[in-house]
Amino acid sequence: MKHVTNQGSTIFLKTVVLLIAIGVVAALIWFPQLEGRAKDLDLLSIYADPFIIYGYVASLSFFGALYQAFKLLGYIEKNKAFTQNSVNALRNIKNFAIALSVFVVGAEAFIIFNHGNDDAAGAVMMGFVVIFASFVIATAAAVFQKLLQNAVDIKSENDLTV
Repeated sequence: MKHVTNQGSTIFLKTVVLLIAIGVVAALIWFPQLEGRAKDLDLLSIYADPFIIYGYVASLSFFGALYQAFKLLGYIEKNKAFTQNSVNALRNIKNFAIALSVFVVGAEAFIIFNHGNDDAAGAVMMGFVVIFASFVIATAAAVFQKLLQNAVDIKSENDLTV
């Protein structure tokens, strides 16, 4: 019975991860058309903008982290949470979160230095929120990675002892 509950929880979390991915893909496609500079541009010109392309490249870090979370949930679902694969998935989530924050810092620098006297406070604040969230995720993943690595090491020692 416990395994069924665990499987139901991981299926729910996998569904949430997929819905987040779908929502972000929809936003990445839809938002550039709403942006102020895009009102007089054709679709090709909208999506050929260097800043939009930079945003798509930066989003690869986000999707990489989601994929690693999906893999980690798969390991948990198969009762293989205390394995080196799970530790690697957490390390990758941490690295993707750090990479995303670096990309956002680059975007923030572009916005701040290229807007001159324009009021870019909203965009800058959203960037700071994303940077903060990325660091929280990276820190949590690092803590869980260390804890899980210790558990995997103990499990490995016990397997050798027996």
